[in-house]
Parts: sequence; structure tokens; C-alpha cells
Amino acid sequence: MDTRTAAYSDAEAIIGFDHVAQSERSRVNFIHHAIASRSCFVGLVDGRVVGYGVLEYTFFENGFISMLYVHPKFRRRGVGCALMRHMEQACKTEKLFTSTNRPNTRMQALLKKLKYRSSGTIKNLHETDPELVYFKRLQRQAT
Repeated sequence: MDTRTAAYSDAEAIIGFDHVAQSERSRVNFIHHAIASRSCFVGLVDGRVVGYGVLEYTFFENGFISMLYVHPKFRRRGVGCALMRHMEQACKTEKLFTSTNRPNTRMQALLKKLKYRSSGTIKNLHETDPELVYFKRLQRQAT
């Protein structure tokens, strides 16, 4: 299991396993933008791209993991965990946030395992599906 910054050549593989990207042009645009801005990271198994994550700084100037997606056939094998840890290391701020919807219990379990704390709920993004916000304070070395 390896992780690295995504390259333009990874876009096709990401779009190939992201079911939303297969039907929504906005997700494809998001992926291309994240790769171009070097905020997209990929998880690889035997050299094959099987997951991706996006780390941005648009959440009150704090790190925010806006996407974590793992190919369905590679879930529960440590890919998501490796990508999260990679983004924690890459994060330039002391505070790192992410969110998931209430039904996504697998992501909630991953966040608990990685010691993220609940930081609130955002209602009204989706009519019947609140977004749960999580937070982790990162240890930064003094320079």
C-alpha cells in the first residue's frame, strides 16, 4: 500500500471507480481541479490507483479533507486509513477537519480509529441527511 500526490495520468483510474464521477460532470471537474492544484492524493495497491483523497484549505483557512473515496473492491483493506494519514502529514495547518453524512458509519468508524473528534452537525445540506463534522489537532514540529 503506497500513497502519493495524484498525477494527471491518475484521473482516468479515479473516475473509473468513483460511481458519482461516472454520472456527474461536476465530480469529474472536481477531480481534475484537485489534481491540477496538487491537493489530490492517491492510494495504490500493487501500483494500481484504488483510492483518492482531497485536502483543501477552504474551511476557515484550516485543512479540510473534502473527499475520501476508495474503490469498492478495496475497502476495509487499509487504503482509506493510509490516505488519511498521508493527508494528515501533508496538512499545513494545526487543525484538520473533515465531514461525512450520518449514514456513512464506515467513515465514522475510520475517523474514530484515527482519533478525530466530533465537532458538530450541519443541517440542510441534504434534506434528510445531516453532515457530521470531525476535527483533529495535529502535532506540528517547531521550525
